[in-house]
Amino acid sequence: MARNRWDSDDVIAADAEAKRYPAIEISLGTELTHRDSGTRGTVVAFSEGERIVLEDPLGGRHEYKPHEGAFAHRGQAVKLLRSTNTPTRERRITASGSLDAGPTPAQTAQASRIWVEGIHDAELIEHVWGDDLRVEGIVVEPLHGADDLVDAVRAFQPARHRRLGILLDHLVPGSKEARIAEQVAGPQVMVAGHPYVDIWQAIRPEALGIAAWPEIPLGRPWKEGVIEALGSTTDPGLFWQQIRSRVTTYRDLETPLITAVESLIDFVTT
Repeated sequence: MARNRWDSDDVIAADAEAKRYPAIEISLGTELTHRDSGTRGTVVAFSEGERIVLEDPLGGRHEYKPHEGAFAHRGQAVKLLRSTNTPTRERRITASGSLDAGPTPAQTAQASRIWVEGIHDAELIEHVWGDDLRVEGIVVEPLHGADDLVDAVRAFQPARHRRLGILLDHLVPGSKEARIAEQVAGPQVMVAGHPYVDIWQAIRPEALGIAAWPEIPLGRPWKEGVIEALGSTTDPGLFWQQIRSRVTTYRDLETPLITAVESLIDFVTT
């Protein structure tokens, strides 16, 4: 395969000329660590001047010239090579932070499932992680509440080829949800959750242009209380569509929800 080797006249250490770095061919999506700064990221673009652009896990972009030995791949210092037919345009990053795989054939739905408490939970997960889930063939199903979860899990009959991931709201010590989780969790069933009363609250206030979510007194319907406290008279269903549309990336969500969802996806796709 024809290769385009970057100029390696510059070095990162005085004795670099004497070193022999193994060569690897890189493309968009290759994971690298910049040795000098310690920045870890994924190659998302090749810019002018034969530089590469890394995106770190938080979405920050870093541009470097790929000197020989300046990067490590899987813990080993390397020399970077790029094939002449590697596209130089940036690949799209999905809302979940993954590299877009581009057009892919329709996937047959896997036997494993992710269950969530309600339709808003399912819509938000599809909104952010839908591309990843379609690639894996994983279906997200709303439970419409967790009260009957024990019977539902028993009817599902989890197995090694039929795993079940469950996302629960308000999963905190001593809560009803925590007690239910203890009853259903097992080798083929993973329960993960977030501490928020409702999935709405897992959207970062900054994404909505508010300082914080309103505190609603116990006994008051939470969603209706939030809408009123924010000075709106919109129907809850329409209000949800408005706030969900403000979410453009996983960075608009609180960390506990991100961690829970990604853990469940990893579990059911193992």
